[in-house]
Amino acid sequence: MSNTVQASSPLVDTSKVTERRHLHFNSIDEVLAEVDRLVAAERAGRLKHVGNWTLGQTLGHLATWTEYGYTGSPLKPPFFIRWILRFQKQRFLTGPMRAGVKIPRVAGGTLATNVVPLADAYPRLRQIMERLKNEPPTALNPIFGKMSHEEQIALNLRHTELHLSFHVPMD
Repeated sequence: MSNTVQASSPLVDTSKVTERRHLHFNSIDEVLAEVDRLVAAERAGRLKHVGNWTLGQTLGHLATWTEYGYTGSPLKPPFFIRWILRFQKQRFLTGPMRAGVKIPRVAGGTLATNVVPLADAYPRLRQIMERLKNEPPTALNPIFGKMSHEEQIALNLRHTELHLSFHVPMD
């Protein structure tokens, strides 16, 4: 399948997609194994995209958000949003993230949605995930503030589950 998005393609309401997979990762190594599998399926023309993004776009998005743990996030949510969401921290760390959620006042509902060639996004995601596995993030999370290394990993695992669920290998 192509790694580009057609400008005329209608956007899918991702909160209503029923064909996506239910994923749960316990480790970064599990994420990397699944990413390898999806990349192989994409290259073989056996990957179905049931969301709005290409696999390269998804991997680029995930890489950027993981990098924010080291560089800091450009988002500055209002205090009341941070306060409300901090009460839900455990849900974000242990439960699935909801599809279709949009960050208010952010164009497109999230950051880092640009189309990225798979050949660029794949090694970038692998590199930052290896770093996350071995080195605790240094930047504060824009919602939860200071988080342990294990919490940062868990949050990234949940985020990865959400986005990879829209790419379905056709085995």
